[in-house]
Amino acid sequence: MGGMIGSSDKSSQWGYLVRLWISGSVLLCAIAWLCLNLQLRIATTGFCMLIVIVLLSLLDSFISSAIFSIVGGLLLNIFFTPPIYSFEIEKPQDVLPITAFFITSIAITSLVRRIRTAERLQREQARLLDLTHDTVFVRDRQDVITYWNHAAEVLYGWNRSEAIGKVADNLLKTVFPMPREEAELALLRNGYWEGDLVHLKRDGSSVLVASRWTVQRDSQGQPCATLETNNDITQRRQAEELVRKSQAQYLAEAQQLSRTGSFGWNVATDELFCSEEAFRIFECDPARAPTLDTVRERLHPEDVHLFEHVVSQVRGTGEDFDIEHRLLFPDGRVKHLHVVAHSTHAVDDNRQFIGAVMDVTGARETETQLRQTQNELARASRITALGELSASIAHEVGQPLAAIITSGEACLRWLHRDPPNFEEIEGCVNEMTNEGNRAAEIVQRVRKLMKGAPPEHAPVNVNELVGEVVALTRTEMESHGCCLVLNLEPKTLAVLGDRVQLQQVLINIIINGLQSMASAPDKHRLALSSLTDVNGSVVLAVRDNGPGISDANLPRLFDAFFTTRSTGMGMGLAICSSIIEAHGGQISASNNPEGGATFCVTLPLSQASAVAT
Repeated sequence: MGGMIGSSDKSSQWGYLVRLWISGSVLLCAIAWLCLNLQLRIATTGFCMLIVIVLLSLLDSFISSAIFSIVGGLLLNIFFTPPIYSFEIEKPQDVLPITAFFITSIAITSLVRRIRTAERLQREQARLLDLTHDTVFVRDRQDVITYWNHAAEVLYGWNRSEAIGKVADNLLKTVFPMPREEAELALLRNGYWEGDLVHLKRDGSSVLVASRWTVQRDSQGQPCATLETNNDITQRRQAEELVRKSQAQYLAEAQQLSRTGSFGWNVATDELFCSEEAFRIFECDPARAPTLDTVRERLHPEDVHLFEHVVSQVRGTGEDFDIEHRLLFPDGRVKHLHVVAHSTHAVDDNRQFIGAVMDVTGARETETQLRQTQNELARASRITALGELSASIAHEVGQPLAAIITSGEACLRWLHRDPPNFEEIEGCVNEMTNEGNRAAEIVQRVRKLMKGAPPEHAPVNVNELVGEVVALTRTEMESHGCCLVLNLEPKTLAVLGDRVQLQQVLINIIINGLQSMASAPDKHRLALSSLTDVNGSVVLAVRDNGPGISDANLPRLFDAFFTTRSTGMGMGLAICSSIIEAHGGQISASNNPEGGATFCVTLPLSQASAVAT
């Protein structure tokens, strides 16, 4: 089928050419006969034939033009070159006009065909420009529009005939993002210019376009025209603006919910660029440009030195910083802030920081309340421990009271002698005083343990701490039939901590050890030792010979509310763990190979003790 169609097309094409050649040759013969009858000269006849050949060349290719040129030359030879009606040429000079005719005919028809081809290419290119969705128009050196494509008609509303011949900026009321002269200079310097323009449409509405200008130069390199292509980005920019506003709104709401503001700091100028939430945190007027002085006005007096130290350090090193400080407001309110920032470098090595400021007041208040609750729980635990040690405390207080009574009775007997023995009386009074002081110290220890006062960290002598705890628990150990073995470091060891809380930890561990050994048939034995480990920390170890701790219970031993006793609350060891962690130490428990368990308390050595060592 394809072959048949191809053959048919070729046949019709050849038929057209044959008809064209015949009709054209007949037309040339007619012109030659007419000119001959009118007795026109060969030059005039050649000119008339040349016109017909040019017109006929528009209907086909170079072959047809050559054929017609040959026919015309032959006609001139036959009818206008002696001898007439013959192909012979008598005079050699008659060859020249025929040759000139032939060459001129070929040259003119070739030129016409080339012009026609160029026009066809231009029409095709123009048709392609009309197919594009981008607006395309051409401006001459005076910015007068010389070409206006179909997309420009659709976008702006003016048709081609209305736009061509108008000055582009006057027609479109162009709004530039910069002075127009700068765009023109960039166009001439670089050969192109790109930017966003605002144009006015025929209906009065404005449109935002992404515009690109390209300069066209003539053969001398001088600018002769400008091709401008525009792409309508109005909807895209509107969508981008909506997204930006939406993101900014979400960011602002997220910052408000998390109480986290963002800021930028120019170190060279001390300028601050704050988000809305940052202004809200500092309670500053957004209309007033914030600086470091604005922050200084709000600083808590006790944190000024910290703030200035960080600022000075940042100016010198340029490192990132992470600090916490407080703000004090005129009405007496205090805010706790956590500030973090990351260093960036702009042009000319101008250091800048981008950071976040978080209002952590609620968290700090919660921490304070948590500490208070922990102190109350610790106090309740101490009271519980003291209840279990009540017999031991009563015995410890009863001993000096009994000694005081005995010394008092002896003192009365020495007074009733004649003469009184004042030396013995003085000894009895001294004994009474010593025993009274001993009883007072025991009572004072109990009162401290029962107090709910906040912890006071101070250097605590480890051996003295152990001695005070042993004094409070001695009777309890005796009632359990427990033998106490002390293996304390002979040199002075001190830790930085709260004496009462550390006493509570040791008392809890000793009571747990005594209770665990209650079911053991062997003689009860409790070993308490102190030493320094390889890291320079103080280790207090309490070792018993009870049944030990089951493998299932060992990982949960320091969890809150975990207990193996039916009457226990499960808070004692959990509180001990929190106390030791607050002191920067660790508490652990393990089973002994020969039976029983060992509790180890590791605390950092105080600076004073380390220097003495």
